[in-house]
Amino acid sequence: MKRVHVSYSGSVQGVGFRFTAQDLARKYKLVGWVKNGGDGGVELVVEGEEKPLKDYLAEIKREMAYYVREENISWEPGTGEFSDFRIRF
Repeated sequence: MKRVHVSYSGSVQGVGFRFTAQDLARKYKLVGWVKNGGDGGVELVVEGEEKPLKDYLAEIKREMAYYVREENISWEPGTGEFSDFRIRF
């Protein structure tokens, strides 16, 4: 199991980014969270097997490409601390 921590910047708030991230996480059976950042960006922490994680990130990139200016991705070992995927407020 792996963990991915991603920070997205651009016009990513108010465009359904968090709901898209949540729907896709459920599609790929991934766990973690997504939230709006105070800087106008979106922060994402997601865990699962490497292949579904890569597919998930690629699909977010395709679906939200118009809104994302930059993404900073950090791969880490999974912790197993999550049981589902949630939008944090």
